[in-house]
Amino acid sequence: MKIIVDFDRCEANGVCVGIAPDMFELDDDDQLHVLEGDVAADRVADAEEAVAQCPKAALRLA
Repeated sequence: MKIIVDFDRCEANGVCVGIAPDMFELDDDDQLHVLEGDVAADRVADAEEAVAQCPKAALRLA
């Protein structure tokens, strides 16, 4: 399972970073980076929470 970011929708609010700071990072230019290519089985719940809480619905799992 991977986290997919729709950068046209992402406003870099950082909600996902607050939920899972080891999975997401905002750089100095407020660009979102996904730090894990594949979501580990024990981190799926955190990934799902980040997707659900994204205020712009810019994240999805595939």
